[in-house]
Amino acid sequence: MFSNILTLLSSCSNTRFSLQNLEFYRVEWDVEEVRNLEILLDNSSNVKRVEFKKNKLNFECMDGLAKILKKNNVIKEIMLSESRIGSYGACLIASALKVNTCLEELQIWEDSIGSKGAEEISKMIEANSTLKVLTIFDSSSITATPLISAVLARNRSMEVHVWSGEHGKDSSTKVVEFAPESSTLRIYRLTVSGACRVACALGWNTTVKSLDLTGVRLRSRWAKEFRWVLEQNRSLKEVYLTKTCLKNKGVVYVAAGLFKNRSLEILHLDDNRFNGVGVEHLLCPLTRFSTLQIQANITLKSITFGGKRTKIGRVGLIAILQMLSTNQTVTRLGIYEDQSLRPQDFIRIFKNLEGNVSLKCLSLQGCKGVDGDLVLKTIMETLQVNPWIEEIDIARTPLQICGKAEEIYLKLGQNAKSEHEPEVDLLKDMPMTVPKSCRIFICGQEFAGKTTLCNSISQNMSSPKLPYIDQVKTLVNPVEQAIKTTGMKVKTFKDEDTKLSIWNLGGHHELFSVHDLMFPGHGSASFFVVVSSLFRKPNNREPKSPSELEEDLQYWLRFIVSNSKRADQQCMLPNVTMVLTHHDKVDSTSLDFQHTVNAVQRVRDKFQGYVDFYPTVFTVDARSSASVSKLTHHIRKTSKTVLQRVPRVYELCNDLITILSDWRAENHEKPAMRWREFSELCQIRVPSLRVQSRSSHVVKRVEMRRKAVAACLHSIGEVIYFEELEFLILDFQWFCGEVIGQLVKLNVRKTSSNEGVNGGFVSRKELEKILRGSLHSQIPGMGSKIFGNLDAGDLVNMMLKLELCYRQDPSDPESLLLIPSLLEENRTRIPIWQLVTSDCVFAGRHLECHDSSHMFLTPGFFPKLQVQLHNKIIGLKSQHGATYSLEKHLILININGIHIRVELGGQLGYYIDILACSTKNLTETIKLFRELLYPPIQNLCPGLTLTENVIRPECVKNLTPPRYRKTQYVPLPYLKQALLSVPADSMYDYQHTWSPVSDSGRPVLGSGFDFARDLLSDDDFREVLHRRYHDLYNLAVELQVPTETDSDVNRPQQDESGKVDPSFAGIAKGVEEVIQRLKIIEMEIRDLKQEIQGLRYYEHRLLTELHRKVNYIANYNVQIEERKVPNMFYFVKTENYSRRLVTNMISGMTALRLHMLCEFRGEMHVVEDQMGCEMMQVDNRAVISLAPYMKGFMKLLTFALKIGAHIAAGMGEMIPDLSREVAHLAGNPLVYGAAGVAAAGAVGVAAAGGSSSRGRSTDIQQDMKAAQQWVVDFLRERGCSTGKDIAEKFGLWRVRYRDDGQIAWVCRRHMYTRANEIFEVPM
Repeated sequence: MFSNILTLLSSCSNTRFSLQNLEFYRVEWDVEEVRNLEILLDNSSNVKRVEFKKNKLNFECMDGLAKILKKNNVIKEIMLSESRIGSYGACLIASALKVNTCLEELQIWEDSIGSKGAEEISKMIEANSTLKVLTIFDSSSITATPLISAVLARNRSMEVHVWSGEHGKDSSTKVVEFAPESSTLRIYRLTVSGACRVACALGWNTTVKSLDLTGVRLRSRWAKEFRWVLEQNRSLKEVYLTKTCLKNKGVVYVAAGLFKNRSLEILHLDDNRFNGVGVEHLLCPLTRFSTLQIQANITLKSITFGGKRTKIGRVGLIAILQMLSTNQTVTRLGIYEDQSLRPQDFIRIFKNLEGNVSLKCLSLQGCKGVDGDLVLKTIMETLQVNPWIEEIDIARTPLQICGKAEEIYLKLGQNAKSEHEPEVDLLKDMPMTVPKSCRIFICGQEFAGKTTLCNSISQNMSSPKLPYIDQVKTLVNPVEQAIKTTGMKVKTFKDEDTKLSIWNLGGHHELFSVHDLMFPGHGSASFFVVVSSLFRKPNNREPKSPSELEEDLQYWLRFIVSNSKRADQQCMLPNVTMVLTHHDKVDSTSLDFQHTVNAVQRVRDKFQGYVDFYPTVFTVDARSSASVSKLTHHIRKTSKTVLQRVPRVYELCNDLITILSDWRAENHEKPAMRWREFSELCQIRVPSLRVQSRSSHVVKRVEMRRKAVAACLHSIGEVIYFEELEFLILDFQWFCGEVIGQLVKLNVRKTSSNEGVNGGFVSRKELEKILRGSLHSQIPGMGSKIFGNLDAGDLVNMMLKLELCYRQDPSDPESLLLIPSLLEENRTRIPIWQLVTSDCVFAGRHLECHDSSHMFLTPGFFPKLQVQLHNKIIGLKSQHGATYSLEKHLILININGIHIRVELGGQLGYYIDILACSTKNLTETIKLFRELLYPPIQNLCPGLTLTENVIRPECVKNLTPPRYRKTQYVPLPYLKQALLSVPADSMYDYQHTWSPVSDSGRPVLGSGFDFARDLLSDDDFREVLHRRYHDLYNLAVELQVPTETDSDVNRPQQDESGKVDPSFAGIAKGVEEVIQRLKIIEMEIRDLKQEIQGLRYYEHRLLTELHRKVNYIANYNVQIEERKVPNMFYFVKTENYSRRLVTNMISGMTALRLHMLCEFRGEMHVVEDQMGCEMMQVDNRAVISLAPYMKGFMKLLTFALKIGAHIAAGMGEMIPDLSREVAHLAGNPLVYGAAGVAAAGAVGVAAAGGSSSRGRSTDIQQDMKAAQQWVVDFLRERGCSTGKDIAEKFGLWRVRYRDDGQIAWVCRRHMYTRANEIFEVPM
């Protein structure tokens, strides 16, 4: 009957598409019926689900069903319920599903497939990737192990449910559940061996993120397997091992796995059976036991343990306290149902939480020890200090049961508030006080005796009343005496309530860049003791020459002045005391010692006004405490004076000094302190630097205040702190002596491998490797002490800050590093230019400090420049094919046909030489200098002014060594002034003459000349022309000459559109454009000549008018007492052995001298060696009488000097040359040759003379009358009224011209050379 039904269904056409589900209930199958079922399923294309409930299927029937499943590709779900398929049926279905690729769900209910069937299904799972749901309800839980293990091992996204029903029981329990949607594996009941097999399958699994084994009895054998899971698995995020009966050994295995785990975030181990030893091991991966130790596990965020069977005890408590003190990653800690910890233990836990900024939630559910008012008070105090705690769960604790938890929850809510606080600076209103610490910097070259001097000062400071100390000398072994101090040494003393720290700056050159870093900043209480030995070496009697001593002292004085300029504006000049050592070996009465004294005095005079010198120069025997006693007294006295003069500091800084000292005592005298530790200290011990809320803007503001206070402590010399380094140095002696001493001696070239090193640049990892190898291999204990407080990364950051290395890309922390010690100086080959052609242009510029006698470029300047230019050039590489290479003190650049050498020169007076061999013209080459090289050079020395000088082209072409180039450059301003001082006719062909150079009589460079147009770029030359036009225009206004139109002067018009920008983009467009550019350059030269021709015409008209007016003034005869005094006069002010021309009369001026000019017509001039007449003070009458004359006649002289009229062709000496009088004019410190002095002085005269009066006619006659009358009266008052008196004081005689009878006063030379034109007329 059933067979017929199947046959009928298979033959009916309506069921082919409508039949979807087949459910067979209590069917006893035979082979024929299975065959009919096969036909039915073959003819039905929509059957998705087939269920067999309480059916009977023998082996043959199950085999037939398996064959149906093998070839069917429609059925999605099969359910076998209470059909007693047994293990043989499970094996047949498993073999069929290995082939089937359509079935998605398999359910086997109320059956016992046995371990054999489970194993076969697990093999099917390994082969089948389409099955999505597997549900097994078996009489034994043993079937779950192979099934879930296969799912996990093959990373199948298969939903698995395994149930188990015990014999004789109606209830059933779940064994395993895996939900791929939530990536959660929940195991309810499993044997230990089964759990171990599951653990093995989890090792490389990627589908499980949450593993829950709550309630499963586990043993240490499983924990051993699970350790491997924690070490290998990268996807597991949560593990719940609550109530798993784990003991100490099992927890130790779990803890061992946590050391290498990098993914687990949540771990629950509560209600287990381990004690304090287990807690200690469990928390070990989350704890640091030294400041430099890296926390082993940084991914675990939440950990929970405890329970009535967990005995934490004293050992566990210590582990908890250590973890809370050092951990920086755990955000949630749970201690549940603990019965072993007392209230005092919980007080210690909350005290340790004061400095923890990472923990946000602390759960103490059911802990018996959370009880009492003292615990409550401690919790409130912790929340006052630590605002980062967001939740404290004390449910079911005595404190919560008695109703005292509300106060805690209220405080937590207040800490969470982020109300906007007014923007006030808490430091601004804090009380100020006089600083209590002062630094004394002992400076000097090597072997100066600084260390011995410091030791003697130390004896005087610490034991001032020791008997016979004045007679005892510190005995120093000669071998020790010859050993240089490594690094910098710092000694600290207490003088009453003042702390004095003496810094012994190392004298060898490797430390010079470090000295810049240690230089005191703005307002720092400090002063300098500059030490120099009177002998070259301490173990011989060869004295230093005065010049050597002068050079020693000058370096350190220049160092002090240069860094004072670089630092913020100083509130006072640096205070300097000079000390000469080994005085016991010299004869103070000898002539040589007197020369030494004179040399020291010259140095003091030279730097007067730059530093504040103590009047006394101490001469001491550094070994003798008696000899050093006066110096010690001076140091004490000067320290107190300096402390009173420097700006006040916050009282908070003095409090922090004590707090930091206490912290060091509590932490085994640690020399360094991490910024995190400093922040924790401020949070706990300094209320004004405490974060009161978790609000981000509040945290940010408090952090800024802490950094400001740390910077203040650095500036007053209490700590060494640089924001970039994230740590503070508390022990100067350790840091300066050991750390810096080791770093500056580090020989990277010897210890580095070729890997990772390229052209002076080395990778950060390679440098860290070098540091570890080098510093660990030093004196036993020293390397370990350094690495006990700072790691290799800290040392690299310190080297960056000390400028012992430099980042290639400052924005990239992992950038390559330039280490100057890797750069080698080329000592073998002679430098030559590559590919020199006849068309090459050679240009050079010499940049040096404007005041090179007092300042220099610091040692860290050039390596910074090498890095900055490297980054600039590499950026242009793709655009212009630029190349860049480095040597020691040298940069080589090749960019678009321009080869450039940037050289650092000078041992003390550092300067920069830029040399170029270019296929471009001079203008484009100089433009490249000014756009590419000058900006970074100036940016790296902000406090210094660099002057630009033009180097002799022949020196550039031959790459003459720097020692021969010292005299072969000319200041650029002087060259421009020299052009301005010559007439327009001579400007284009003006030549600068170079002096010869010889070496021990051997000629190196001959004398020669270069046209100014070949030394200056077109831009510089046009600037000179524009300045000349400006001067001529002002003269034209003064002379009231009408301005010419462009057509009158016949000046060529320049076509702006025809100009080509001399940039790289405008040049590199092909040969045709290069040729076109050459044509344009030729046109520009012609335009330059035409421009000069127009200038000549304009200048000639003005000179003619100037000649007429000046000649008229010089020979103007007014009948003032029959011309008894000269007409033309001027005033000079004598000041500091220099003479300054007075161009403007002001009432009250003193110390003036009146001088007269020789008035011979057409050849008016200054009389050499003229005594003049002294004028004590200028009164109001003198101002009224002389002011118009000074503003009129002197202004004409000013403009005449500016355009070089006194040497103009054909003019003779019509204009007097007042160059000597104006050479020292204020505001013009440069002194050059005769023409340059005249021009330079005239510029100053113009500046002092006031603004020109345009459109106003000057009545020169009236001015001359008033001025001459004043002169007559003045000379009469001085008893100088006769011809003899005037001849004696002014060297002038009264004469008359034979042709027109005019009276004039002329010099002795004209009296004899022009005797045929004049005759003397005595008064």
